[in-house]
Amino acid sequence: MLSKKVILAAVLPALTSGIVSAQSGNAISGTGLPNPNPIVTQNWGELPAGREWGSTAGVDIDPTDGHVWAYERCGASSFGGGVPINCDTNPVDPIFKFDRNTGEVLANFGGGLMQTPHGIHADHEGNVWVTDFAGNADGTKGHQVHKFSADGELLLSLGTPGQAGSGANQFNQPNDVIVGPDGSIYVSDGHNGQGMTSNAAMEEGRASGQTARILKFAPDGTFIKEWGQIGVRHGEFRTPHAMEFDSKGRLWVADRGNHRLEIFDQDGNYLESRYAYGRISGIFITDNDLVYAIDSESSPTNHVGWRNGIRIGHIDEDRITGFIPPFERPDRVYQGTAGEGVAVDADGDVYAAEGPNSLSWAGGAFTKYSVR
Repeated sequence: MLSKKVILAAVLPALTSGIVSAQSGNAISGTGLPNPNPIVTQNWGELPAGREWGSTAGVDIDPTDGHVWAYERCGASSFGGGVPINCDTNPVDPIFKFDRNTGEVLANFGGGLMQTPHGIHADHEGNVWVTDFAGNADGTKGHQVHKFSADGELLLSLGTPGQAGSGANQFNQPNDVIVGPDGSIYVSDGHNGQGMTSNAAMEEGRASGQTARILKFAPDGTFIKEWGQIGVRHGEFRTPHAMEFDSKGRLWVADRGNHRLEIFDQDGNYLESRYAYGRISGIFITDNDLVYAIDSESSPTNHVGWRNGIRIGHIDEDRITGFIPPFERPDRVYQGTAGEGVAVDADGDVYAAEGPNSLSWAGGAFTKYSVR
């Protein structure tokens, strides 16, 4: 049986067409915006016997069968290098596939291969990709991207195990991975830029080899090109935290530290931006061109007034048409706390991957927001 707490949230006006008048609500606070997913299931998904949920930042929908791929960090509520509990010190299987209807575990693997999983992507051939964000104490794991078959066979690894760097075959805190329409592999790399809030800090970060870039590889893992560095200009980033492709073949990058979504063609040419979604950690774009972006990091000190939660809009406009509210949290007064990863299934149900900021308030690694 699932351990869950189901809450019927207050129902805001229903989404009738997917596009709602810009005057219907406030994108910053979420006030007056419709919530299309009012039924909240906390602690969603089965947990293997003897384990406790750790934090996560990754969830995706398998395009071959519609079920849910996700991971949790092997019981760790915090993450990164040097934490006492991680997937190296506690080598249980971090990668899960859940039945989207029941939360039953359909697959569970990846133990002993990683230190801190961060990004996850299910490709159209049934494979699942995971980034390993941080290096272990021995310098033998981490700073890599791994490709697995649906049953857990390791098919490909990119990067130098346990060794951070800024070269073509190195990563320095890889955040996310995604496979493009032609099979090319894209990796967003570099997590520290979000904390650099002055020109001097950004210059120091660049000089010290910190990264904020997108790397593109051929389907076999051969390096093709990269673009981006720490900065605020278009084509620069302060933590490119997540990626997604839309129906037009454009690559969307959640530039968390710069509070925006950046849109590129598949060769890395900048196209346009979106600014209405907050301090974004995760993004999912549905087949009918709706953007779901989850804000887990806006706080009273780094993005004043912006409420955490999931903002919804259309790919063609910088306008919010729906809002799934966060859990309340007293030390984030008025702003609440929400997860880092987001995915949407064929029924319109939304799944959030709860990160360190929201794990204890959500009650488990995953939360399901269902339509009525």
